[in-house]
Amino acid sequence: MRASIEVADIFRAAGPAYRAAHAGHLSLTQLKVMSAIENCRTAALGGHVEACEDCGQWRIAYNSCRNRHCPKCQGAAARTWLAEREADLLPVGYFHVVFTLPAEIADIAFHNKALVYDLLFKAASETMLTIATDPKHLGAKIGITAVLHTWGSAMTHHPHVHMIVPGGGITPDGGRWISSRAAFLLPVRILGTLFRRLFLTRLVALHEAARLAFFGSIAHLADRRAFLRHLSPVRKKPWVVYAKAPFAGPEAVLAYLSRYTHRVAISNRRLIAFDEANVAFRYKDYRRAESDRQQVMILAADEFIRRFLLHVLPRGFHRIRHYGLLAGSARKASLALARELLDVAAPPDPVDPDEPEDFRPPCPCCGGRMIVIEVFERWKQPRGPPHATATNQQGWP
Repeated sequence: MRASIEVADIFRAAGPAYRAAHAGHLSLTQLKVMSAIENCRTAALGGHVEACEDCGQWRIAYNSCRNRHCPKCQGAAARTWLAEREADLLPVGYFHVVFTLPAEIADIAFHNKALVYDLLFKAASETMLTIATDPKHLGAKIGITAVLHTWGSAMTHHPHVHMIVPGGGITPDGGRWISSRAAFLLPVRILGTLFRRLFLTRLVALHEAARLAFFGSIAHLADRRAFLRHLSPVRKKPWVVYAKAPFAGPEAVLAYLSRYTHRVAISNRRLIAFDEANVAFRYKDYRRAESDRQQVMILAADEFIRRFLLHVLPRGFHRIRHYGLLAGSARKASLALARELLDVAAPPDPVDPDEPEDFRPPCPCCGGRMIVIEVFERWKQPRGPPHATATNQQGWP
């Protein structure tokens, strides 16, 4: 077994057989994701040759697929996004709130991803904004950054929304900032009750408008009476909204966001072993005591691929959204007002660098700067290592 593996290795080894076995049952988007991950940073996508300006050391660098589901391709996007979010942070405590769909709804969501995931965002954000504005609670308009996750630690289908919320908000008249209590934002039982009502009311409306699709074991839910019977027990049980303890300062907010905003299903670092038939990876078993939660799961390669593909999002679907004070059209004005009410200075405007930031790693030999000396197209290989005459023409020793 190899000591270091990636999701791409599993897809390259087991992907062709998986596609053949499930022909006609994979969506075009899923097939594109598989192909992108398999070809990422290989000759299939082309690349370039880099050489060190100082010592002449050279290496081949293949292009990335840039697919948002690829575990290797979100680093630059995450860095850019985090830099933008850093400018939005206020000098207040931040809370972490999680809205989760019950298993009975998750089955429906899987066959109606765009509609039901969008409804999850809307119902959860409206719940937070409504309860926060209520004078009996906070009595203020809050800001929300929401991130959709569709997976549990074992890669099962588990749709939920993570929210990062400042500990306070602006009064409806815009006259002052109201801070929440140090360790309490909003009552989770009330949040859960309103979330359940808003979500189920709109889900039933989607069914009545014949906008939901049902397949396989839930095909019978296309019938209205069967659908309502299916939802009956869900209406009676509490929907748990989980509010975690506040983050320990803005730096902790950014650390959390950097780990969770731009990844899907599983990261390469959780993979332990792959022997062409089975995949071993680390996961957290939340049924165990906290000290014993880190466990190892072994799945057949086919099952691993199936679970990964559960989390492929519809084309164009936005999995990071902002609401309230952080909504796109009003964000700058709202943050400026919040800083004024909190009596804090606005962050300095970012200075555009003279040259775009270079994320290429330094020379592995001397730490010098690597520059591109040759570009090659898809499915092509470089002509060969740089010749001495070529390196001399570039000014290298």
